[in-house]
Order: sequence, then C-alpha cells, then structure tokens
Amino acid sequence: MSTKLEPSDAALRLAFYGDDFTGSTDALEVLAFAGLRCALFLKTPSSERLSQLGGFDAIGVAGDSRGMSPSEMEASLPSVFEALRALNAPILHYKVCSTFDSGPAIGSIGKALEIARAGITGHPVPIVAGTPALKRYCAFGNLFARSGTDNKTYRIDRHPIMSVHPVTPMLEGDLLRHLALQTNLPLSGIFLPSLEGPREEVDRAWWEATSTGDAGILLDTVTPRHLTEVGRILDSYAKTVGSVFTIGSSGVEYALTQWWRELGDPPNAQRSYDRIAPTSQILAISGSASPLSSAQIDTAIAAGFAEIAIDAKALVREDSWQQTAQGIVARTIALLSEGRSVIMHTARGPRDTRIAEMLEYFTADGLTRDDARHQGGRLLGQRLGAIANEVLEATHLRRLVLSGGDTSSQVTQVLGPDALEIDGRLAAGAPLCRVLSDKPHLRDLQLALKGGQMGDENFFVIARDGTPR
Repeated sequence: MSTKLEPSDAALRLAFYGDDFTGSTDALEVLAFAGLRCALFLKTPSSERLSQLGGFDAIGVAGDSRGMSPSEMEASLPSVFEALRALNAPILHYKVCSTFDSGPAIGSIGKALEIARAGITGHPVPIVAGTPALKRYCAFGNLFARSGTDNKTYRIDRHPIMSVHPVTPMLEGDLLRHLALQTNLPLSGIFLPSLEGPREEVDRAWWEATSTGDAGILLDTVTPRHLTEVGRILDSYAKTVGSVFTIGSSGVEYALTQWWRELGDPPNAQRSYDRIAPTSQILAISGSASPLSSAQIDTAIAAGFAEIAIDAKALVREDSWQQTAQGIVARTIALLSEGRSVIMHTARGPRDTRIAEMLEYFTADGLTRDDARHQGGRLLGQRLGAIANEVLEATHLRRLVLSGGDTSSQVTQVLGPDALEIDGRLAAGAPLCRVLSDKPHLRDLQLALKGGQMGDENFFVIARDGTPR
C-alpha cells in the first residue's frame, strides 16, 4: 500500500501532540469518526510533507512525554511545539490521558504548560479535563472516572486502577491541586455554575478568567452540552487571539467537533468505521498491570489464545535479555505457525510480582524507585518492541494489539511506522488503526493501542473475531 492519500482541499483545523500513543489514537478516533480527514505521525510533518500526502483537516503527532522526566521534556518538547505552530492550525492541543495521571517526576503536565508558556503562547491555556464519552467527568475541578472492573464511577484518587497506577498514581482528585504540585504557574477554573447559564454569561466568565493573568484555566465538563460550550469557547478564543494552545484529554476533540457540528460546518464523512472484519489470528502484547487488563487476558486465554508469560526482570537484564527475547520470539512464531493467536504479558494484575522484581533489580543497582519505574518501564517497552518487530518480520501477521500506555508508545516507536490512520471502531478510546509504511512487514498492518483501563473484558477477543456488521 502506498502512503499517498487522496487529495483534500480542507485547511488544517487542528494539530495535536499526544503524550503517549494510546492517547494519540484516542484523539485521532474522535476526529475521524466526526468525518475529518486525519492521520497520526511519529514525527511532526512539514507543511510540504502534508501537501505531498494530499492534505488533512487535522493531524496528530504521537509522542511519549507521559514517560519523560521534566529535564527530558525540556529537551524534547520545545522543538515539537514550534514545529506544530509552524503548521498554522488555529488550535494546538497537548493531548494527555483522560485520567490526567502524571506527576512532578514523570509525565508532568505542569512542565508541558511551562514549556508552552515560555515558548509559543503568552495567552492563558485552556485545560479541558472531562470526556463524557469515555465516562470521565470534571465537576468543580474534581475528576471522576468509571472503572472498567465494576462499572462504577469514582473520584480519580479513589479509582481502583488509577489511584494505584504503578508509575503515576493519582493521589489527588482536585486537578488544580494536582497540577499545582507540578508547576508554580498560577491556575484557575471555570466551574459548572458558570457553564450552565446563557451563552453571554459563559462568555463573560471566560473573558473574566483570561484577564486575571493566570497561566492555565481549567474547564469543568460533565455533560456533552458542557463540552459543546467548551468547543465554542476554544473556537471563539482562536478567532480572537490567534492560534490557541490547549491542554486536555480527547475532550478537546469532542468539544470542537460537537461545536462545528452545531454550526453546520462538519466535513463530509468519507467512510464508515462501524465494522471490524474478523481475522484468523492476532498477536497481543500487554504491559499493563491493571485489574481490567488482567481480566482481558483471562478472557482471551479462555477464548483460545496461547499465553506467553514474560519475565520482565530477565528481559531488562543486560546479561540475559537477548537470550530471553530470542526464546519469546521463537515460541511466538511457533504458536502463530500453528494458527494460534498469542497473548504475551508482563503482569496479570497489580498483585503480580514480576514488575516489582524488575524494579528491585534496578534499585539494587543504585536507582531510586522513581528512576527505576521510569527507566525500567521504558527499557521493558523497547525490548517488547524488538520482539514484536522480529515476529512481524518472520510472519505474515496482519493485526497487532498493544495494551498499556507506556508499552504501546515504546513498541510503536521501535516498529517505526510513517503514520497511522483510523480503520475501525474497536473500543471507545482504543480504535483499530492501519499503518502507513514502506517497510514490507508493516505495510497494511492493522494496529490497536489501548491504555490499561480501556475496553471491556472481551477486548482482545473482539480484536481477533471482529464486530458484527
């Protein structure tokens, strides 16, 4: 398949950078399903490159700043933000996970705000947290999220998965307090009462907030109507001050597309994404320790997937990783040659000891616990990427599923596709994509990337068996 796309005369409406790959495909999904022509790149494309590919309504760049230290963000993000600004889109979006999991030491959203304010915008930055379509709600600045393990909604610091995230546990539900731990820049919020009135009152609240000198303004979102108002605010703000930099979940994409739809200005939908065809076999790689991921692994094994339990410590040790990886590759190829689907995993739930053993290996070598999580998680993902690449080169596999935000980011970077386009609806926030690449083993590969809390228990089975017409 060529990477040349059909031409489009539409101007670029939005450009975003995703702080991990799963979140990037989430935002891309919203835009594609709304009818926009868009693609996700691993590096910021030039205007010339976009023109060569045929033009887009929106583009995204998949990054991995969610797994970076503040110093790494300082080294990486300024050039990315500058390149995005050069594309002249009216809205520039720093896309974060809808659970806002981050910390002062890893994936600092506050640091991203500081970099943007220092380099590309002097205006207050809208911060959009709620994403009702994903069962994420922001009320009076507090973030709530549904848990996929019991279908109940929790304040994020009491969420059974996110409050115990192995790298960036959410210990504070008030997002203004949470972000204040990551930056000294002044922040404020516009809360539900100000979003419930007539539009002239909403506008007054917004412009009053922008006149205070605060660097970031958090916007509540509980209902789709609130989100449409946020889209209207962003659109109006961009028309008034020029290019707007915003931080938030895929709620930004929902907000804008809902507002454009209300204006009667949606693009013409090019295709339907409602059906995913079944495939004979898939490879699934899970680096998530969440209870939901554990249940998804259990369901896949019960549905006939062959299981490969990976010793995370052995895969990161310099004296053993190559032998360990070769054994995993050989076993995976053998199972795929038998017609089996394969699911490999580094943990089955938060009580699995394999991740703790890997971290102990790094702390015994002198690293702090935070550095062990940071470096160990990244290295584990890269080694899983090397395994996936070898398997794909040796087989004719056409569908790959990655679970876990950090795992998905690192594996996809090792594979190195040119770009991704949405291919179909798999689960909210975790679509099936098609790879654009000139590499023979990646050409026409279908790829799904999901966070540990995304999908239901049948996620991997549906990825293999498809969805009904």
